[in-house]
Amino acid sequence: MNLNSATGADDPAPARTRQQILEVAGEVFAEAGFHHATVREICRRAGANIAAVNYHFGDKETLYTEVLRYAQQKAFEKYPPFRGAAPAATPEEKLRAFVHSFLLRIFDEGPIAWFGKMMSREMVEPTEALDLLLRERLRPMVGQLRGIVSEILSCRAGDEKVRLCIFSIVSQCVFYHHCRTVILRLFPEQKLNAAEAERLADHITRFSLAAMKHLPEPRTTKSQSRLSAKGRH
Repeated sequence: MNLNSATGADDPAPARTRQQILEVAGEVFAEAGFHHATVREICRRAGANIAAVNYHFGDKETLYTEVLRYAQQKAFEKYPPFRGAAPAATPEEKLRAFVHSFLLRIFDEGPIAWFGKMMSREMVEPTEALDLLLRERLRPMVGQLRGIVSEILSCRAGDEKVRLCIFSIVSQCVFYHHCRTVILRLFPEQKLNAAEAERLADHITRFSLAAMKHLPEPRTTKSQSRLSAKGRH
């Protein structure tokens, strides 16, 4: 058998073949997760052979990583973390832009929806691809959010309360993704789409800013007090 023919090297549009595999693999990985998805099923839906997957991606692990990166790139190209915020925007305005973009990525469809579903699975069953995404995109984005929150709180970016506030802000956003099915059953009048994202972003931002404005200093535990006392002696 001619290897070039089998791998698709003679395909007049190899880029299109690669793109088709990426698109279909995104659907399959989002539905089944990395461990249960099969290259055979991806090839069946894409109308490609296994040799084509090997040629373009090498193996299932690399294909999964590339799909995750592709979906992430599409999501952040369409909805950058601080979409709509001017360079001179206040930290409050930047926070609102961050929340709005986050919700738009959650409510969008297509490759962007794959990213949300795949990341949800990564939270439960992490793969090596997660470390790559953290390094390339998520860690820098969290660093930007940390700077915004620390400015709002008027404290150091490394303070514990900054980290806890970041957790609370992000948690409010992902709630609409993780609990979507329950929300719509309990409150069928609630819309969870791009049109509703702006109203929800306003609510989450106002709620978070009000909480941060009246945030008390964290309690000091007995063990922390003992460590602090040792440091003074």
